Amino acid sequence: MAEHTDPTEGPRWSPATTAVKAGRPPREPDQPLNVPLTMASTYVATGDMEYGRYGNPTWAAFEDVLGQLEGGRCLSFASGLAAVSTVLDLVGQGAVVVAPRHAYNGSVMQLADLEARGRVTARLVDLTDTDAVVAACDDAALVWLESPTNPALEVADIETIAGAAHEAGAYVVVDNTFATPLRQQPLRRGADLVVHSATKYLAGHSDSVLGAVVTADDQLYDVLKGRRDLLGAIPGTLEAWLALRGVRTLHLRLDRAEANARTLVGRLSEHPAVTEVRYPGFGGVVSVVVAEGADAADLLVRSLTLWVHATSLGGVESTCERRRRWKSEPTTIPDGLVRLSVGVEDVEDLWADLGQALDRLT
Repeated sequence: MAEHTDPTEGPRWSPATTAVKAGRPPREPDQPLNVPLTMASTYVATGDMEYGRYGNPTWAAFEDVLGQLEGGRCLSFASGLAAVSTVLDLVGQGAVVVAPRHAYNGSVMQLADLEARGRVTARLVDLTDTDAVVAACDDAALVWLESPTNPALEVADIETIAGAAHEAGAYVVVDNTFATPLRQQPLRRGADLVVHSATKYLAGHSDSVLGAVVTADDQLYDVLKGRRDLLGAIPGTLEAWLALRGVRTLHLRLDRAEANARTLVGRLSEHPAVTEVRYPGFGGVVSVVVAEGADAADLLVRSLTLWVHATSLGGVESTCERRRRWKSEPTTIPDGLVRLSVGVEDVEDLWADLGQALDRLT
């Protein structure tokens, strides 16, 4: 089994060191440095796992690392949306869920589906208006935050909103996919739960689909673990192993992507084809709005050769997408908004490709 440090005590090292150190096999002669893939559906009886739906040593190693980074206990899931649906399942029949009007499309669509079936009442808010969000917390059961939001890159006042939500008796969950625990640790800012699409920055190589939930509340952890055991939204062993390997270099990848993003933000802000640049000041995601709307944005993504037109983000490669090409994207997102997931390539190569594509729009 992997070495373990109680995450509620906080990591013994910096986050970068924790990402490399945690979740390793015991340091004993002839032990491997990495936790191996445990391909097992069944275990010998009377232990902690019993059956493959209840646990796996490879998952446990990934969960140990992310739990320590976020300051809680982690459960991994088959996907980010599996994690989202398990958290939303905590809410009682007809209860109010406060959520951002701009957020990951899958999360918003799940809420819309639950509302259409009479399961919840969704109260969508503008996260940039903290007073309005606080007011919306009244009589809510769950307050869902995403900071920064996808793709608008709005930042929430987590502490203030969490305080108001708790006064109303609501749980607070923060989707921390964009910021990662290296830039933001919501549990330490008042959140009860943190959700990740580990597919993105944590795994980091566009080769693994995985989700995660982290909480420092043991009772919530037990409830979520029970739901995962019952519903079976478990991660694949290979996917968990790939995500664990990805986390080992998260600090290096994120630092490089962030440095590239900051350089590009400065240049994008000066280009005549760009009317708006959205960047929260950290991370590797930048959204730009081009002057001539949807057609110009579509031409932009078609004109790129190094940047990849793709819907996901957080990998080592740079990707881009016009988000309003999806019919389910909110109409408050500009037609000409292009989300850029800045990778770890040479920034001059990235700018040369982006610049020539933007020049075609002027």
